Amino acid sequence: MGTNPDRYSEIRNHDSADGLHRYDLQDRYLKLVRHSLPAIARLKGWGLKEDHCFMRVILDQLFQDCWYNHLDRRLAAYKQLNNDQLRRAIALGTVIENGDENALARWDRESLLWRRKACIRAAD
Repeated sequence: MGTNPDRYSEIRNHDSADGLHRYDLQDRYLKLVRHSLPAIARLKGWGLKEDHCFMRVILDQLFQDCWYNHLDRRLAAYKQLNNDQLRRAIALGTVIENGDENALARWDRESLLWRRKACIRAAD
C-alpha cells in the first residue's frame, strides 16, 4: 500500500497512541468509534452519527479504498489490523474527535466514492 506521506497531514500533532500495547490500541480504537465519536456527533448534530459509519470512514481512509478489499469482512476489522494500522486508525479518529468536521466530510466523500468504484469493479 504505497501511501502519500502528505496524505496523513491531518493526523500530525494528534495523540499517536505510541507505546501502547496491542490490546490497549484496540480498546482505544473501539472507544473512539463506538462511544466518543457517536456522542460528539449527536451533540454537534453531524450527519454521521452511528459507530459503523465512523468505522467505515476511518478504515476506508486507512486503506485509501474500501476496507473490505483488504480485510476479511467476516471477521472484526479492528482485530485484523496490525499495530501500525491501529495507531493510524486511532490518529484518524482523534482528528475527528478533536472536531475537524472538514476532514470528516472529505473522508466520508472519499469513502463513498471508493465504495461506488468497488461496486462497479464487482459488477465487471
